[in-house]
Amino acid sequence: MTTYNFAAGPAMLPVEVIAQIKADLPDYKGSGMSVMEISHRSPLYMDLYEETKADMLEIMGLDPEKYDVLFLQGGATQQFTLVPLNQARKFHRIAVVDSGHWAQRAAEDAGKVPGMSVDTVATAKDNNYTAVPKIPVEFTHDYDYLHITTNNTIMGTAYRDAAVPKLDLPLVADMSSNFLGEQYDFSKFDLIYAGAQKNLAPAGLTVVVFKKDWVHKNDDLAGLFDYATEAKKKSALNTPPVFQVYVAGLVLKWIKSKGGLKGIEALNQEKAKTLYDCLEASDLFASKVDPASRSLMNVPFVTGDKELDQEFVKAAAAHHLLNLKGHRLVGGMRASIYNAMPLAGVQALCDFIQEFEDQHK
Repeated sequence: MTTYNFAAGPAMLPVEVIAQIKADLPDYKGSGMSVMEISHRSPLYMDLYEETKADMLEIMGLDPEKYDVLFLQGGATQQFTLVPLNQARKFHRIAVVDSGHWAQRAAEDAGKVPGMSVDTVATAKDNNYTAVPKIPVEFTHDYDYLHITTNNTIMGTAYRDAAVPKLDLPLVADMSSNFLGEQYDFSKFDLIYAGAQKNLAPAGLTVVVFKKDWVHKNDDLAGLFDYATEAKKKSALNTPPVFQVYVAGLVLKWIKSKGGLKGIEALNQEKAKTLYDCLEASDLFASKVDPASRSLMNVPFVTGDKELDQEFVKAAAAHHLLNLKGHRLVGGMRASIYNAMPLAGVQALCDFIQEFEDQHK
């Protein structure tokens, strides 16, 4: 029986990518070295770095003359602090949209930067985070930027591209859990950051994509904290996560083979519709998320009985449907169906949902 991993992250990688990794591990491109051993100063890695960066910008539809990409460590969580340190320099005040737990964490950490003011300009608190709040376009204060979280991994809500307005204010987005999982007009954003362990690579890599004319050197910051310094050093001020960048490069080529983001989004929409339709048809299971805000990546659902939820998670694991336990903040179940999850995996979950329901009538 095939095993399907519904973990929120680290998540599945495409089977084709796993096969290529297996082939490259003992000898990368005839070098006699494992891909995990090559130097970040070597031509082998520099070629890999440049190709990976070029493929990412191509997939995102961004001009490499205007945008740059950093491959960093420290997780998206570190960017909660680094973005305001680097970019909130004029007014020392930022606006945030509270769409869920990680948006709140971003606001809290930004507020710990000395001299920084953080204003919540929209919140989903009034609907218990079952729908994303409208992103404001007018502001009562001068802000250095507006921060949003495009996909809320825990709550299972997300902004579609049409819900993201073009602003006069710089726009920053944490895209960790739907990065390269659906189409956006990425030119709306001045800076995007994402942990790679959902849709792109193993844990240990963080991607930062930014407009070159918005990021400037900050002499009062250590080099590792300064975006401009890292960009000048091609993300190799210290040893970068070479293996993770290599895997990201393979995944980007896999995305291109699927028709780019247009093809990937179509596949993800089909998977999500299959699962949401299954939950809609169920008398036992339910999704509490507003249909207009439903994530394509993370689908929380419940029975309404905590003990029954636990029984379902345990029984699902016995059927090779793994990591369906919901986040501790919301309970229930959560199926994360990122890019690498095949439609067959979602269908297997739907079949088991029906089987479990039949047994508990």
